[in-house]
Amino acid sequence: MLGLEYFTFTQVWSPIVLALVLLITAGYFVLIGPLSEKYGQGEKVSLNRRLLFLLGLALLYMAQGGPVELLGHIMFSFHMISMALSYLLAPPLLMLGIPVWVWRGIVSLLRRSPLRTLKFFTHPVVAAIVFNGLFSFYHIPVIHDYVMLHFGVHRLYYVVLFIASVLMWWTLVDPLPDMAAGKGVKKIGFIFLNMVLLTPACGLIIFATDPLYATYSDPVVWSKAMGYCIPGDTTMLLSQFGGPQFFGYLEPVVDQQVGGILMKFIQEIIFASMLAYVFFHWYRQENRSEDDEEIVPVPEEYAPSSELKQI
Repeated sequence: MLGLEYFTFTQVWSPIVLALVLLITAGYFVLIGPLSEKYGQGEKVSLNRRLLFLLGLALLYMAQGGPVELLGHIMFSFHMISMALSYLLAPPLLMLGIPVWVWRGIVSLLRRSPLRTLKFFTHPVVAAIVFNGLFSFYHIPVIHDYVMLHFGVHRLYYVVLFIASVLMWWTLVDPLPDMAAGKGVKKIGFIFLNMVLLTPACGLIIFATDPLYATYSDPVVWSKAMGYCIPGDTTMLLSQFGGPQFFGYLEPVVDQQVGGILMKFIQEIIFASMLAYVFFHWYRQENRSEDDEEIVPVPEEYAPSSELKQI
């Protein structure tokens, strides 16, 4: 399907990444199980939190070590799906799956470390600009092709982008309610800011009339970039397939446009859902506050006497 049948199980499912994911999963259950008695005062983690964490980890694996990762080196549209899963869907799910007492420990540790000097990047507006800026910068054609061909830079850039996405999501997810960076109108404005910041990059990709990325249009560059997913000599891919067009159902320009549309569409759905959720809770909280203000306590001197109460 989609050309995956031409690759081995190891190439499609990346056992090393799978082993790492299983190790993280085991560590998570040890943390919320035996270690919770020591560090979390025995606080129980709900089934919902566990499922959210596992779902986020599964999506991250599919995007960075599973079939979506491999297809993302063949078709630009799948590359954008991989980016959406990695930075728009997986981070909030993972963050919601981690219990509050763990986040308190992480924040306390960071405050005592040299990283506390980077607190500036946790400001909501700064976090939004940094994440969307890194994402847009990465999709400048020259930068993108360079990163795809230099695997050390590739891994480092993806790690930095993931950290930036966590900082961006922090304001919206509020993993520590007592440290919430924004509520109500502020949070709504923050959502709109993120929706706007990613638009220029997606617009340039969607309305481009020529292939922008050599990774998906030049067979030689593509074969080199495939080395990230396939170990060994990848030049044999040229004699075997000729180039990425062998697998694609779309022309490079159309595939590129579909990728830009998918990224913007997925982002709009996610943030529109968050907008509706935040607005609903903000509206309900405001109405509750107004109702509480209308209930004025009766002064004691005007309160009915005990004799009247008995009548």
